[in-house]
Amino acid sequence: MSDLVHRLTNEQTVEVVVPFGDALEQLKAAVDRGYVHVRFTGTRGGTRLGVRMDPSRSHTSGIDWQSGQGGLDIVGQLILDDVPVRCCASIDVSTLRGVGRLEIVGR
Repeated sequence: MSDLVHRLTNEQTVEVVVPFGDALEQLKAAVDRGYVHVRFTGTRGGTRLGVRMDPSRSHTSGIDWQSGQGGLDIVGQLILDDVPVRCCASIDVSTLRGVGRLEIVGR
């Protein structure tokens, strides 16, 4: 397993990356598509991962999209450096920041 994967298994600060424009609107569009970009900020330059949200594990019901408040739980699997991992992140919608970590899948 690479050093990067190992480091990202520790809980750390993450943020949701959205394109230019209204951040809340872009976040909602990404959540509606079921695919978000999460950036782990503690690595050199940040590590940005595209996460396909698992609808059975991700939670969006606590979000008030009108006021831009609430919490978003993002859970989805991907492969990083040839290692299958699950990204788990809890995001404060008002700041697009939160905490997250990777879990090694199948071990």
